[in-house]
Amino acid sequence: DFLTFDETSRKLYISHGNTMQVLNVDTKKIVAEVQNTPNIHGIAIIPELNKGYTSNGKDSTVTVFDTRTFETIKRIKLEAKNPDYIMYDVFSKRMYVFNNKSGNVSIIDPIKDVVIHTIDLKGNPELAVSDESGTIYVNLEDKNEIAVIDSKTFEVKERWSLAPGTEPTGLAFDRKNKRLFAGCSNNILIVLNAETGKVITTLTIGKGVDGVVYNEKENLIFTSNGDDGTITIIKQHSENTYSVVENIKTFKGCKTVALDKK
Repeated sequence: DFLTFDETSRKLYISHGNTMQVLNVDTKKIVAEVQNTPNIHGIAIIPELNKGYTSNGKDSTVTVFDTRTFETIKRIKLEAKNPDYIMYDVFSKRMYVFNNKSGNVSIIDPIKDVVIHTIDLKGNPELAVSDESGTIYVNLEDKNEIAVIDSKTFEVKERWSLAPGTEPTGLAFDRKNKRLFAGCSNNILIVLNAETGKVITTLTIGKGVDGVVYNEKENLIFTSNGDDGTITIIKQHSENTYSVVENIKTFKGCKTVALDKK
């Protein structure tokens, strides 16, 4: 469901059914696997703790593993349904697990590896990003909204409409210009002001978008579109001006994406 790239170790973490594979991107070889991750969705890494986490949708657990040995450290049982995307917030130093079917977020203390709080989103979360300054943004797929979470108080402080976008999936963030990029299922990318919630512009992208990444060095946005097998490339000319550059042909089903900044 998701790809996670760890720039420190140059490893790409890939979810496959009930298994997580680890690929060395420089040698292009699989270097490890973590088994018993039933219906794995997302993977999050904390390099300074040498720990990784997977969200397992089938049994509503989180697998904690050692990123050096890839041995399982612990399995955390969640009081939630279908944990989907998982993300480490460097500001709050907490692991956020977004539970799609129960419409909430489980917050884990990665030192003790226990759930310390649950946030009710009143909607089904998909992808999320952090501004690394105390705010987390998450797409709500069934509400066509972005929920804005205060990571200091663990409360939802805003809810912003993504209209005319529907069923948002992928989400990326431009921290410099405070812009959110939400990929929506009706073949559009929404550019949103991350301070006001105002929609800046919309752009046409390929069908079946699932992932969105932003390359701040080149001011480029990439959306991976699984239904028609394309990656849409969008150029950011300024914080409020964008244009589609190209649609690159990939393969049908190629819906996940991760960026290697190197």
